[in-house]
Amino acid sequence: MSQEEKLRATNHYLYYPDEKNIQPHFAYGFRPLFLVLAPYMVISMLLWGLIFSGGITVPFIGDTLTWHIYEMLFGLLTAGLLAFLSTGLPELFPGLVPLVGKELKNITILWLLGRLSFWTMGWTGVYLAAILNLAMLAWIIWFARHAVLDKLQRHASLGYTAVAIFLIETWFFSAQAGLVETPPMDILKVALGAIVVLILLALRRVNMEAINELMEDEDIDDVFISRPPKTNLALFAVIIFTIVEFFYPTSSALGWLGFAVSAGIIGITGEYILKDEKILHLAYVRYLASVYVLFAIGYALMGWDLLNPDIYGLNHFRHFITTGGIGLSYLVVMLIISTVHTGRHLVASWKTHLMVLLIITATFMRGLIPFFEEYTSALYIASTIAWTLPFIIYIKLYFEFLLRPRADGIKG
Repeated sequence: MSQEEKLRATNHYLYYPDEKNIQPHFAYGFRPLFLVLAPYMVISMLLWGLIFSGGITVPFIGDTLTWHIYEMLFGLLTAGLLAFLSTGLPELFPGLVPLVGKELKNITILWLLGRLSFWTMGWTGVYLAAILNLAMLAWIIWFARHAVLDKLQRHASLGYTAVAIFLIETWFFSAQAGLVETPPMDILKVALGAIVVLILLALRRVNMEAINELMEDEDIDDVFISRPPKTNLALFAVIIFTIVEFFYPTSSALGWLGFAVSAGIIGITGEYILKDEKILHLAYVRYLASVYVLFAIGYALMGWDLLNPDIYGLNHFRHFITTGGIGLSYLVVMLIISTVHTGRHLVASWKTHLMVLLIITATFMRGLIPFFEEYTSALYIASTIAWTLPFIIYIKLYFEFLLRPRADGIKG
């Protein structure tokens, strides 16, 4: 490792806490969160499969499907969001103390308690689940306050979006507790729009780091810059779609907005076409591009459904956004962070290809059920297995990285 590379890798470790005997798996924010998130994805999918097949009964307060959607949106989001912010913000704001050691252990335990309160809600009540889960998100916002308070507002959009998601989650729990009359499912659709906004904002930053890292390893003499206009156009379209869907869910205008969102999101992939260099042959560029493509397909199919009275697959098509776009974004970001931030070069293999392909395959099997209704049960099972397998492979391949010190000998 050259001196220049070492300086670049350590420039955000200048304020690393002087805490003694920090174990490797608590040496940086993403480590314990990925260690619990990946197994939880596998375990929760198994539990949901047993619940919906009638194999087990877990008492929830209200509709089980609503709570399933809540957990797949909010339950996974908080761990992923904190892993992303606790890894990225010390880089973006030199002087921000990295989250490590005892404090990191405590926040990881809080996330686990939130998951426990969710699955035992039928016995412990909705208020305990609300307190623990909202506390987790509130803590994340407090940690990210530097982005919101930054005078230059360079990354404030991440903080503002996290605040919006906190308010939406509060709204959801208020509805479940009977304090407001808004249908919880309608609130979850608003939450989905906000989460897509957050992921698009995060991916813009992930693109900048990962692709420039790849280009340097490939000796490509260029710089990848993800400029705001394309992303901002997509964000605007997603926000308008989400607002119109909440107030006018059956409007034909919503159908055309679905196509507009699709075009806006797919337009972001144009940034991968550099003026002087070709980078689409790089595997991780294709992985990242696939996230945008799945989002775009989902919104386009929803738009088509809304404009076509003979199609009844709106909520199935929405899985291109959830199972596909959101699921694949989690996987790809976990692969990138687990590699780069443990002191390794970002190298793709047939195993990473397989992981991404499985998520995409699961998405198509789940999202296109309306066209193969005679195979509904089989497609449900097959898509669940295909979506879960990449995270099992991740556990097998990447836990070794998370449980050991950085390969380059640097802290974190």
